Amino acid sequence: MPSVRPSSGRRYEEYRNERRRAPSEPVGQAGEDERRKLRRQRTFPELFREFWSLLAGHRWRIFTALVTLSLATGFVLLMPACTKIAVDYIITDHPGPTGLPRWITGDLPEFGPDDRVRLLWVLTGTMLVITSLRIVFGMLGRWQMTRLTKRVQVALRRRVFSHAVRLPLHRVYDLKSGGVASILREDAGGAAELVFNLVYNPWQSLLQLCGTLVVLALVDWRMLLGAMVLIPTVWLTHKTWISRIRPIHRDIRSTRTGIDAHATEAFGGMRVVRAFARQGGEASRFVAGNHLMARQEILVWWWSRWIDMAWQMLIPLASTAVLLYGGSRVIEGSLTIGDVMMFTAYLLMLLMPLELLVNSATEMQTKLAGLDRILDLLEEPREFSEREPRYTLARGAVHGAIALRDVTFAYPPRSARRGGPPPAPPEPVIRGVSLEVRPGETIALVGPSGSGKTTLCNLVARFHDPQHGAVLFDGIDLRDIDVDSYRRLLGIVEQDVFLFDGSVADNIAYARRGATMEQIRAAARAANAAEFIERLDAGYDTRIGERGVRLSGGQKQRLAIARALLADPRILILDEATSNLDTESERLIQQSLADLMRGRTCFVIAHRLSTIRHADRIVVLEDGRIIESGGHDELLARGGRYADVLKLQVEDAAPASARPARAP
Repeated sequence: MPSVRPSSGRRYEEYRNERRRAPSEPVGQAGEDERRKLRRQRTFPELFREFWSLLAGHRWRIFTALVTLSLATGFVLLMPACTKIAVDYIITDHPGPTGLPRWITGDLPEFGPDDRVRLLWVLTGTMLVITSLRIVFGMLGRWQMTRLTKRVQVALRRRVFSHAVRLPLHRVYDLKSGGVASILREDAGGAAELVFNLVYNPWQSLLQLCGTLVVLALVDWRMLLGAMVLIPTVWLTHKTWISRIRPIHRDIRSTRTGIDAHATEAFGGMRVVRAFARQGGEASRFVAGNHLMARQEILVWWWSRWIDMAWQMLIPLASTAVLLYGGSRVIEGSLTIGDVMMFTAYLLMLLMPLELLVNSATEMQTKLAGLDRILDLLEEPREFSEREPRYTLARGAVHGAIALRDVTFAYPPRSARRGGPPPAPPEPVIRGVSLEVRPGETIALVGPSGSGKTTLCNLVARFHDPQHGAVLFDGIDLRDIDVDSYRRLLGIVEQDVFLFDGSVADNIAYARRGATMEQIRAAARAANAAEFIERLDAGYDTRIGERGVRLSGGQKQRLAIARALLADPRILILDEATSNLDTESERLIQQSLADLMRGRTCFVIAHRLSTIRHADRIVVLEDGRIIESGGHDELLARGGRYADVLKLQVEDAAPASARPARAP
């Protein structure tokens, strides 16, 4: 009975219940393995340390940008002082009890209106110069940081991609294509922008904060004490807010990853979706996921708005307090109007960096959550990282012998469902298999579906390592061989051919970097593909669409064979390479395969036994064990499992009138 998906409202209620039980821990749709990683949430110092390590080689750019930013911030701090000079010394002629400073009057016996006009022109010119310098230095610093951000984005995406493609195969399948795209696009892109959120903006705010406090202390220390009361208040509210909002952002990103993966899967399987008229169901599932994410984002919005409302009250209260205190001091004659105006400007400059940090904290926490997820992925071990290779293979020095010695293998268990029982131990798919394959020998693997044929070939290709026993190449355990050097000797042609969205030539040349056009054409001719390629609109430059959707099944198979021919493999794996094809396509492909297999160690999987009768040896698998092995005639003479299957296939292929009558 297929499971019924709960509504987005029901899922959100479950999510809120979990959030109440664990307000500072990420919760959501991840499995138990992911949940354990999320509980190991990194602290801010840990995240900052990891992020700083990503900037190795670029830190001189950061220091350059911070120097220019410091100069620009210094110019900003001069502007309110210019306001005091204009109001007290030029416009109102109320310089206060100390009178006009000597650096303004100079040696003049009196400071008349004409002198004030000249000073006003000098002041406005100075302010224009200061503003221009602030813009120039600020732009230089921001340009350096923006360029650095883009470089870090590319480097981080490259690092994540390079690591993800080397994860164990079962983990790659767990990530799904849409999930990987979300991590590369959203998480890696956002993490690089932390250059601004964690370095540039905080440095600017810190400089402006400290400079403003110094000026306020020079104007009136009592007003400074009142202003400093705001700082611990902001810190406490901000700390509480961060502890609650960052986990929710991780949950949002997890939900978005699931939505992206579902959309990628739905469009990749659009033929199946339409065949069963499931467009409405897939759209509903997509919308339900977005509804859940929208509710989570609204939850974050409410947490953010509480801080905004607090600031909307705090700033008017601070301005009112300055007006009351400063105005009374002006009436008493101990302060000037310019002092109050300057103090108000500096107070706003004090609150501005704090408000900027609070308002940008949502964005910062989103990007920190993305960085946290990236670090989780980068901490996952690469495939076969537990054992260092001792040998690197050279193509000209290998023979191509394969040996399986008492091999037992079971796929890794799936993660347990949330709230469900722990998964049962996985059942072995290959059980105690031993097989010696000579160089250049063709081995046909026969057996019912689920008998372990493809899994055995996956072990030969070293997509997995056996839990017991060993797979040897030329007498060396594959675990002691550099996996990249070994896989360069492989050629694989599968039933479900995977082609990339590029040109015909690009797909054939994928097997050999730097292949010439003549080599590509020669491989196509050998695979009986040249004729149909030349009939295409642009020949070898024709784009074939995602997964080769513009080609027929037989055409895709012949391109895959051409790709394998160009690779010139020492070991060839053919997994149902001619199934589900018409007779003409199968004939052409069989001719191509005969050329491809010549002189190579081959493993051939086929359900139609007529296609493998010329194999050097036929191995019959059942329930993960070898039950028969030998040549076609030898196995037929034994009258065992192979002979029974061949007899059934011959009977099914014969006309109804030629079949023997069955007993009633």
